[in-house]
Amino acid sequence: MTNTHQDAETSDTADTYAAAAPAADTDMPAEDRPSVGEMQLADRSALRRVAGLSTELTDVTEVEYRQLRLERVVLVGVWTQGTAEQAESSMAELAALAETAGSEVLEGLVQRRDRPDPATYIGSGKAEELREVVLATGADTVVCDGELTPAQLTALEKVVKVKVIDRTALILDIFAQHATSREGKAQVALAQMEYMLPRLRGWGESMSRQAGGRAGSNGGVGLRGPGETKIETDRRRIRERMAKLRREIRGMKAARDTKRTRRVRSTIPSVAIVGYTNAGKSSLLNALTGSGVLVQNALFATLDPTSRRAALDDGREYILTDTVGFVRHLPTQLVEAFRSTLEEVAGADLLLHVVDGSDPLPTEQIKAVREVVTDVLRESDAPPPPELIVVNKIDAADPVVLTQLRGLLRDAVFVSARTGEGIETLRATLADVLIRPEVEVSALVPYTRGDLMARIHADGQILDSEHEVSGTRVRARVPEPLASALADYRVVV
Repeated sequence: MTNTHQDAETSDTADTYAAAAPAADTDMPAEDRPSVGEMQLADRSALRRVAGLSTELTDVTEVEYRQLRLERVVLVGVWTQGTAEQAESSMAELAALAETAGSEVLEGLVQRRDRPDPATYIGSGKAEELREVVLATGADTVVCDGELTPAQLTALEKVVKVKVIDRTALILDIFAQHATSREGKAQVALAQMEYMLPRLRGWGESMSRQAGGRAGSNGGVGLRGPGETKIETDRRRIRERMAKLRREIRGMKAARDTKRTRRVRSTIPSVAIVGYTNAGKSSLLNALTGSGVLVQNALFATLDPTSRRAALDDGREYILTDTVGFVRHLPTQLVEAFRSTLEEVAGADLLLHVVDGSDPLPTEQIKAVREVVTDVLRESDAPPPPELIVVNKIDAADPVVLTQLRGLLRDAVFVSARTGEGIETLRATLADVLIRPEVEVSALVPYTRGDLMARIHADGQILDSEHEVSGTRVRARVPEPLASALADYRVVV
């Protein structure tokens, strides 16, 4: 059966693409025109960072230097706990993050310590070794696999003499590149400012220069003095901008809540797709609904939630929502900024938890996702929705790992969104899991009440129907509110 779908909720940018698509080539047949996702992917690829772009700045403490694009990077991590395989997986993920941000990864170093060094994160000896690696490779940036304090960041930069960023800043950079909707951009900007605010001090001694308008002048009583320093001015402006962004996000949240309330009132079940970043959530959405949303083999390709209406084999409809992916050690700033978006998870009737079966440590992915979902549900005071685990990418997974997962995850569904394997099984499972209509009714609906028949088709399950002279005789299972609306037309079988 071919699924029918329609947009239930799209981002501002997606609407813009959709409106502009026919204008791109009006002579092109509809089936040959690129989808919204393909156009977004083309635009994203066109904005990739230029390889080999360099800077003449020699003072890495200048704040403006931090705005330069990442280029050639060296990775460094501190292994404090867990197995060697987990440490290697974390560094491999950091390399994937750096490449997604547009960087070229040259080298990676891992140090075994009980805890990160409070001064330089990796210790003075390892910092000197890192400096030698930077000189040998010609790197211009060091990326640390952890969140550095402002003091650690400053101290490490003084040793390696190139820009140093941490995992949090790297993820924020990717989010800034991939955000497309107005709400997504506002959420990313807020998260970046929350991260930046405590780190202004130490990014250049020039930040402490005095910048008062009447500093040193004879401005009269009360107007003489050093004036406001540049760092104080920047902090004040950042706080003002953060307050404005919070107000804007609250306004956007109200609009999102209205749309969500409308979906709840329609009694159509809602399914939220959650999972680790790059687990194949958008690909699964396309496979289930036939949509053309953006799909990219990159971390955090999807930031703006996209909802589509889909139909089960028995004709019942449901709303499928693709959400932002999670990652281990997801920055707190991002969880807070994207809270309004993550509320889609709390309001869902079912969580479709997608797991990358080709990942070396899929159980670690499951643990990381569940931690974030638990935090979101705790804040919203909502009961946890039922969870259905879907192991994706089985066509690229290690057979041994798949066998282990089948033993660990007894109720999981194993699919490949790329090849279509297991998708029909997933549809059948969704039909069993989603709440069925509660009341069976028999009614003779007049032809003038086409609205009621449309609701029966959309919200109910038709068991039998027959067209008669005075109307349509139908037997169906429908929700309680719809059964009440059909009360005047009920017939005795």
